[in-house]
Amino acid sequence: LQSFARYCSKLASAVDTVREKKKTVDKFKSRLSSGPSFQDFVKGLPANRSRAADEEPSEKHDYLSEGLLMGNSRKVYFETYGCQMNVNDTEIAWSILQKKGYQRTAHLSEADVVLLVTCSVREKAEQTIWNRLQQLTAMKRKRLKTHTPMKIGILGCMAERLKMELLEREKLVDVLAGPDAYRDLPRLLAVSDGGQQACNVLLSLEETYADVMPVHHAPRGHSAFVSIMRGCDNMCSYCIVPFTRGRERSRPVRSILEEVRMLSDQGVKEVTLLGQNVNSYRDTSDEQFCGSDATKLSRGFKTVYQTKRGGLRFSDLLDQVSRIDPNVRIRFTSPHPKDFPDEVLHLIAERGNICKQIHLPAQSGSSRVLKAMRRGYTREAYLDLVRNIKQIIPDVSLSSDFISGFCGETEDDHQQTLSLIREVGYNVGFLFAYSMRKKTHAFHRLQDDVPVEVKQRRLEECITVFRGEAERVNAALIGSTQLVLVEGESKRSAEDLCGRTDGNMKVIFPKEDVHVQPTAFSTVPISVGDYVLVKILSANSQSLRGRALSLSSLRAREVHCRTPPEDQRDEHVAHTQP
Repeated sequence: LQSFARYCSKLASAVDTVREKKKTVDKFKSRLSSGPSFQDFVKGLPANRSRAADEEPSEKHDYLSEGLLMGNSRKVYFETYGCQMNVNDTEIAWSILQKKGYQRTAHLSEADVVLLVTCSVREKAEQTIWNRLQQLTAMKRKRLKTHTPMKIGILGCMAERLKMELLEREKLVDVLAGPDAYRDLPRLLAVSDGGQQACNVLLSLEETYADVMPVHHAPRGHSAFVSIMRGCDNMCSYCIVPFTRGRERSRPVRSILEEVRMLSDQGVKEVTLLGQNVNSYRDTSDEQFCGSDATKLSRGFKTVYQTKRGGLRFSDLLDQVSRIDPNVRIRFTSPHPKDFPDEVLHLIAERGNICKQIHLPAQSGSSRVLKAMRRGYTREAYLDLVRNIKQIIPDVSLSSDFISGFCGETEDDHQQTLSLIREVGYNVGFLFAYSMRKKTHAFHRLQDDVPVEVKQRRLEECITVFRGEAERVNAALIGSTQLVLVEGESKRSAEDLCGRTDGNMKVIFPKEDVHVQPTAFSTVPISVGDYVLVKILSANSQSLRGRALSLSSLRAREVHCRTPPEDQRDEHVAHTQP
């Protein structure tokens, strides 16, 4: 009987325990149901529906009041490193912060927020940022005693690639925002105000910032960059870009045309279309353009991905952009050689305001190295493309990129690169020693087996050959008259002005009054943003020198700009920037 009583007592106790646990669970469920749901943590996604494709993304954060997201006139200081895309990203980030009440300052000492827009393409670029962070952190510690605490943020490719190291290494950074997270900057800064580090480096398959009108800061407004696409699908074995900027996605044509029209109305004289792989542009935002026709490639080139179909292509966009204002120069960068079908080349040749200058990154002159780089072409295919370009656009200026000392590069491979440089005749070059990047195909599959000293020696040899060819090439323009867009005073002398030709050559000339027209008697001072006819008198590997003749325009270029007869000039082409 006593045993049965003890059993009943234990049973009652167990029932009470179950009831208590149930009460605790019910209480937790009640608290959970009244708290934030998963939807509260998904940016711009209402609880009962997903965002429509053409609907602007919401920037509302229910768990942060609107007041916390406002800048309240705090001053932001930007430092931009790397490529032109980072310049454009700076303009986008500033546009977003400006709408939230932040002010921009050009003086670091005044800044409440310092944002570094960063590059991860090479190790040297990243080391520059680490050194700068040390300097800024020392400044921040000094300001803690007398001013509002300074916030330091890293934006762009380095934020995505080194997120954990940036957050943990000596706590140097308050905010991290990847290339697709600039809309989130107001929230990230609000979180950092609470004393926490804030990070968003998520990559997007859709983000193009099509609805964000960048705040352009070109010198006196004479030129501007316009982003048309983001990301890259090429997956070259050495390149970190697909991992820091994500897959390719193109901005709708209508938003690009709207921005270019606005810039034209503001008096901008030169627009550069930007993208990591700018000429693979393909707008599929409108169903009427989403056909089944395959994307055309340059002859002899291939891709690592399946052929893409449908959409408005780069030639369609280039055609429409160039029609907006015939007196605005159109450039584009950075392209891939595979995306130059004949229709693009013929459009460049025919349209007067599309610059006759093409960046054609070769990376190497060796087919064996090009295969290891996964570039999708051979030396022979590349040279065939060069010949095709020069046939369709006879006065074209070519520039290129080269990497010295890539994985497995032999001395013979290097010599083939030198011979390619001599054979093509580029006017500008960007040359670098190979720097292995984590996450890339080369990092996982290849060996960085070329010694540093060999890389450097080969790089110096490439630069020497490039400069020698450039000096020979630039001499071809002596005696010619070039249409120059004036950019401002020369850096070396306030008595000189400088500008660039259609072929992107720097031209330096005395600051003198010129004729309004070639046949006019009256003269006027030259202003930044003017088109000026300049007679080329001398040249070196870096620039041209001449004397201004008169003001002009793109429409008048064909009449006045000409190459001197063959018996009055040396062999041809132009400039290097290693």
